[in-house]
Amino acid sequence: MPNLKDLKTRIESVKSTRKITKAMQMVAAAKLRRAQESAEAARPYAARFNAVMGSLAAGVGTSDSAPRLLAGTGKDDVQLLVVMTSERGLCGGFNSSIVKLARTRIQLLLGQGKTVKILTVGKKGREQLKRDYAANFVGHVDLSDVKRLGYNNAQDIARDVLARFDADEFDVATLFFSKFESVISQDPTALQIIPAAYECTGSDDGASTLYDYEPDEEAILADLLPRGVATQIFSGLLENGASEQGARMSAMDNATRNAGDMIDSLTIQYNRSRQAVITNELIEIISGAEAL
Repeated sequence: MPNLKDLKTRIESVKSTRKITKAMQMVAAAKLRRAQESAEAARPYAARFNAVMGSLAAGVGTSDSAPRLLAGTGKDDVQLLVVMTSERGLCGGFNSSIVKLARTRIQLLLGQGKTVKILTVGKKGREQLKRDYAANFVGHVDLSDVKRLGYNNAQDIARDVLARFDADEFDVATLFFSKFESVISQDPTALQIIPAAYECTGSDDGASTLYDYEPDEEAILADLLPRGVATQIFSGLLENGASEQGARMSAMDNATRNAGDMIDSLTIQYNRSRQAVITNELIEIISGAEAL
C-alpha cells in the first residue's frame, strides 16, 4: 500500500496532467473551428468541379484521344497508395483508422499479386506503415513546418504524383484520408485519383448539351485533369485537418475526464490512508497511557 507522501505526489502529478489535457482540448477546439470552416468551404467547389469534370469525361468516353490521366495505362499491376495522416499524435484513433484502411488495401493488393508503392504525407502514418512495409516506400512528404495548409502544398504533392505517373512508375493511384463528419465522427476514405474516376451525376444542369466547348473536351480535360488531382489532394488535406482537430479535442476531453476520475479515486484512497494512520497513532497513545 503506498504511503501518504506517494499518494499526495501522484495526485499532484495527475492534476498537472489534467491542466495540460484541458489546455490541449481548448487549443484543439479553437483550431477545429478554423479547420472545419476551411473544409466545409472547399466542399461546394470540389463538388461542382467534379460534376463538370464528370460531364466532360462522359463526353470523351473511352475514345483513343482521351487524356492518359483519364484513360489510364490500361492495366492496374502497380498501385500507388498516398496515405495522408497527421504530423502529431494525441488525437485518439484518427491516424490508426486511416492506416488500418490503407493496410487492408495493401494486404488485398499484395494477395492479388499487385505491386504496391507507398507515398506518405504525415509522420504518424509513415511510422506505423514502415514497420511492415518499409520496402514498399517510395517517398514521404513532411508538413511539420507548415502552420496553415494551402493549395500550394497540395500542388507540390500533386506534381510529385503526376511526375511518377508520367515516368510510368505506377498504373493506379489511391488517396487515403479521413473525411470530417463531426467532432466524434471521422470517416476513413479511399479515393482513386489516377486514373480519374469522375461520375456524371447530372448535377451540372446538362452542361454537356447546353454548352459548346472551345477547344474540345479532350483539350480541356488535358489541362484540367492535373488540377483535378491537386484539388482532390487539397480537399483531402483540409478534411484531414478538421478530422485531426476534432479527434484531438475528443481525445483530450476524455483524458481530462479520466484524470478527474483518477484524482477523485486517489483522494479517497489518500483520506482513508490518512485516517488509518491517525487511528493507529491514537491507539498507540491510548495503549501507552494505559500501560502507565
